[in-house]
Amino acid sequence: MHMSYAPASDWIFLRRVLITLAVTTIAYIAWKLADLFILLFAAVLLSVLLGGLAAAVARYSRLPTGWALAASCVSLAALASILLSLFGAQIIGQISGVFDQLPGAINVAGATLGIADAFKQVQETLSNEGSGQLLSRAARVGYTALGVLSDLLLVTVVAVYLAADPNVYRRGVIKLFPSEQHDRIAEALDISASALRLWFLGQLASMTLVGLLCGLAFWAIGLPSPVGLGAIAGATNFIPLIGPIIGALPAVLFALTQDLSIALWTVGAVLVIQQLEGNIITPMIQKRAVELPPALILLGLSAFGALGGMLGVILATPLTVVVMVLVQKLWIREALGEKTTIPGERRSN
Repeated sequence: MHMSYAPASDWIFLRRVLITLAVTTIAYIAWKLADLFILLFAAVLLSVLLGGLAAAVARYSRLPTGWALAASCVSLAALASILLSLFGAQIIGQISGVFDQLPGAINVAGATLGIADAFKQVQETLSNEGSGQLLSRAARVGYTALGVLSDLLLVTVVAVYLAADPNVYRRGVIKLFPSEQHDRIAEALDISASALRLWFLGQLASMTLVGLLCGLAFWAIGLPSPVGLGAIAGATNFIPLIGPIIGALPAVLFALTQDLSIALWTVGAVLVIQQLEGNIITPMIQKRAVELPPALILLGLSAFGALGGMLGVILATPLTVVVMVLVQKLWIREALGEKTTIPGERRSN
């Protein structure tokens, strides 16, 4: 009797081993392709924004969806061209001025710390590596820049294709799950898209306000290139937690080149603006957008930064938004039966 069950038990054991190997292999492949998945998410994020804009254009203009998407893309390109023609030269000039004055700022900051000719020492450190290493470093920088441009082009093209016919790809994702789960997955995808749109609009408003406030404060203090410094502060505010620190460093460095009192005023202005952003601006915007607990943002920053490097850090917040929505929708509400408010749900209906 015992021998008759041996083949069945052996098959069960073998099946478990094969399932374990398959799961491990899939996890390993996913880990190796983490950069590609994050690029794909960037394309999805951009396609959600383009799709939302196209839907608004179609609703008010009565244009077909395809023509509305084309009109949206052309309008965005035209707006970017107009802004660049009006303000691009000034902003680029001031940002260039920031980098032109950076050696002096490094020297003054080094002198404050008791380091003489800090910028010269940085140059000597780099030159001591040897010309071959410098050339290889320059080549790596060139390849990195080329890779960034190619990634941006890939993300843009994929985003346009996704926005042009999102239902095709949406149905493809839904079909990866059992048929009885199709309605739940479809609803979760719709809510995730709505939450991403709300998050991006809120983030864009916050970045704009921070950039304007910083630019005005730096101009009032008398820092050089206030528009460029404000643009840097607003742009880096996209990165959660560490972005405001990165954006404030150029302003503080330039303030140190002038006077200690100006440096103190600059640090004070940055702290006040960041307190306003963290305690007033962002909470007011999040009430109508997507509210993320700070601890969850920190965990997302660590996790996605480890998976995707700098790109993972930049996209950590929207990735965390999607994970939070899916967990609340599919696990907390659907699996556990708990009542919970899901960001973007009201707007998706």
